[in-house]
Amino acid sequence: MENSTAVREFTLEGFPAVQHLGKVLFAVHLLAYLASMAGNALIIIITCVALRLQTPMYFLLSTFSFLECCFTSAVIPKLLAIFLSGRQRISFAACLIQAFVFVSVGATGFFLIAVMSVDRYMAICMPLRYPTIMNLSTCSLLITASLSVGFALITGLIVKVSRLSFCGPSVIPHFFCDLGSLIHLSCSNTRSTEMLAFGLALLILVASLLVTIIAYSNIVVTILRLPSAHERKKAFSTCSSHLIVLSLIYSSSIFIYVKPKQTSRLDSNREAALVNTVVTPLLNSVIYTLCNKQVHQALRETMCRMKMST
Repeated sequence: MENSTAVREFTLEGFPAVQHLGKVLFAVHLLAYLASMAGNALIIIITCVALRLQTPMYFLLSTFSFLECCFTSAVIPKLLAIFLSGRQRISFAACLIQAFVFVSVGATGFFLIAVMSVDRYMAICMPLRYPTIMNLSTCSLLITASLSVGFALITGLIVKVSRLSFCGPSVIPHFFCDLGSLIHLSCSNTRSTEMLAFGLALLILVASLLVTIIAYSNIVVTILRLPSAHERKKAFSTCSSHLIVLSLIYSSSIFIYVKPKQTSRLDSNREAALVNTVVTPLLNSVIYTLCNKQVHQALRETMCRMKMST
């Protein structure tokens, strides 16, 4: 069906129950957004300037941090505008673009998490072959593949949503153009679109989670076979940050997206999505910087070089 929608723009409902606290919420979310951006930017910069971090592991981590910046920036600036000035209107085209960027970057992030898990598996379980297999060229190829698959999968879904008819109402019960909420507003038959969205969410989450579980199962077995407690502790420390981050991401995303009926999740999604787009990226940057000894050492060396140069 061609898009014969009578709706040319939507209203993002945001958080109407606390809208009277708009300026306070604006300040809180602005600080969280800036802290998240600064933390992820720090990871990207320190990976580029510190020689000890120019390895496949940190190359993948810096790419993941860049995706986190894009993921957060797709929705938080509009939320800040809602809190500060009450500008809740968004055009049909801008809504689809926001949804496309948010979901495609998120999908790419899950594939990249799987790649990072495989990287840790190779480093711990196959240390002698690791330098030859997981070089920067291989990492670049895997990152490109993650981007291509993530964006390709979501493009078809967005095209299908864009061809739905929207006759009203035009209020999206969310703080950004969530695809589930958008599909629910359509006056077309959305069953096939809902099933496609559910199938893609299930495919992306389960495929990446399965790779991650297999990789870390082998890692755990390998670590337990190490002869000394010191070696086991050292091996586990190289992937502890990644384990914490992926547990945060998967738990919140499975709660939000793996539900076949869109109507059953509209009310509960806003709070969970806020955690996923504000809190989780902030915690990710904090975990990777504060819980990583190599990053600490690289920061100290960089600061020392800067002091010596001045």
